[in-house]
Amino acid sequence: MTHKQDVHEFDSKYLWDRSGQPDPEIQKLESSLARFRHNRLPPAFEQFAPQAERHGYSFSLSSFTPLRLAATALLAVTIGAASWLSLTSRPQLQTPTEIAWQVQLAVESPTTNISNGTPPKNSWLQVGQALETDSDTTATLAVAQIGRLQLEPGSRLRLLQSHNGRQQVALDRGTMHATIWSTPGQFVVDTPSAVAVDLGCMYTLQVDANGDGTLRTTLGWVGFRRDNHESFIPAGAACSTHRLTGPGTPYFEDASEAFRSALVQLDSAAVGSSEHQSALQVVLTQARARDALTLWHLLARVSATDRPAVFNRLAQIVPPPVNVTRDGILKVDRAMLDSWWNALDLGDISLWRHWERNWASEDAESR
Repeated sequence: MTHKQDVHEFDSKYLWDRSGQPDPEIQKLESSLARFRHNRLPPAFEQFAPQAERHGYSFSLSSFTPLRLAATALLAVTIGAASWLSLTSRPQLQTPTEIAWQVQLAVESPTTNISNGTPPKNSWLQVGQALETDSDTTATLAVAQIGRLQLEPGSRLRLLQSHNGRQQVALDRGTMHATIWSTPGQFVVDTPSAVAVDLGCMYTLQVDANGDGTLRTTLGWVGFRRDNHESFIPAGAACSTHRLTGPGTPYFEDASEAFRSALVQLDSAAVGSSEHQSALQVVLTQARARDALTLWHLLARVSATDRPAVFNRLAQIVPPPVNVTRDGILKVDRAMLDSWWNALDLGDISLWRHWERNWASEDAESR
């Protein structure tokens, strides 16, 4: 053994029980920390017998050295993990990167099925498959490792994509409750009339037989999109979507009935000009402070003639930031609109823009 090894051994003994040769640096550190030394009496613990009989054999606490304790713990963890893996069914993935979703049904029914797949009870939904629930069955799906979906009776859901960073389904009809805890933009739902993008939240999405739907957010916020038509729905708000026109104007559900009825008219393409003007006046007159959500969306949706009135009412409720000008908003300047959205304190719009860039880039690469 070399002299260096001897010193290392002495140092280790000193650190363990102070029986070895002390190191000058260690002594210096001890001296500096001496004022923090515990100076009270140690607690009194119940005395344990040195040995005890267990199932025909004896053991001694003194026999369990730190090294043996660590080895025992590692062995226990290894056995537990092996047992869990042997008892847990694993999905057969279509490709090495795809992640199947586990499905559990509350009531098994012969008419509930996973198309082109395995029997539905406690099975796995894979990319390209569809899950349909009948009138007596609800389904719970584990969204990879990022969330959970609950599918109500009479619903149809298709798994479009499932890999790290991108989970995408299509809700063809029915009602879906989503709870997502991943980073924003990873979970996307296609509907016949719009695409819903989770921005870290809980929400309910309903789609009827015609392809129209409604999204209600209970936590966080959700982006609703069709082409360049965007709607942002924060907690407590709702937004309708129509197969012909895409997502409508979001509103808080505690708004007055007159306010919500007028908003339906503004979103309708079948309303005449006089009815449209009357509906706009109701919205502007009855808008509360929190209805800035609705007014902000209307800025990009009303005609150039109506936009100044919407600007004035929104500016009364939430003054525009210093970098937002009246002329810029009247020209529907996207950067200024984004800045004003952030002033509403309903969610950072940069999350949405980041998702747009990432998904556009992935779509371009896939082509």
